[in-house]
Amino acid sequence: MRTQSRSGPGGQHRNRTASGAFLTFETGVPEVGAITAEATEQRQQARNRSTALTRMRFLLAVTLRSRSPLEPGSDSNGDDFSQVELDLRARYRGSPMKLNDENVAKPAVLTMVLNDLWTAGGQPSLIATPWKTSTSKLVNFVRSHPPAFRLVNQIRQHHSRPPLR
Repeated sequence: MRTQSRSGPGGQHRNRTASGAFLTFETGVPEVGAITAEATEQRQQARNRSTALTRMRFLLAVTLRSRSPLEPGSDSNGDDFSQVELDLRARYRGSPMKLNDENVAKPAVLTMVLNDLWTAGGQPSLIATPWKTSTSKLVNFVRSHPPAFRLVNQIRQHHSRPPLR
């Protein structure tokens, strides 16, 4: 994390203090490189740091993919996955999938749904049953974060499927 001052609303206080927060995550994936999230709109560094962390979590959710339990060859009893992921899946399986952006679990659940959609070739109907929810609720959940929705449509395009609306 790094901080710096920025110009803009906030007067002298903003210009004198390093209230802007910049978080950088080195992915270790050469094709992706480093991911940076920033927040400079608040006068307090702590608020900017919190906002930047939330933005980073959403960026990571959309940018990085990991293995899905729906992937062929995955261990059916879940030994391939962390207990945190298994608990989150169990908690949100069967839910209406309406998570507020302030919900700290939303980026993690979004990551799991995107991993499953990646494995399913962008077909929400194939992951609706394991999530015990409807296809439209899954699509609405992904649509609630526009970069995730764009990613799903890119996946669908790669598999010669029409975009979701």
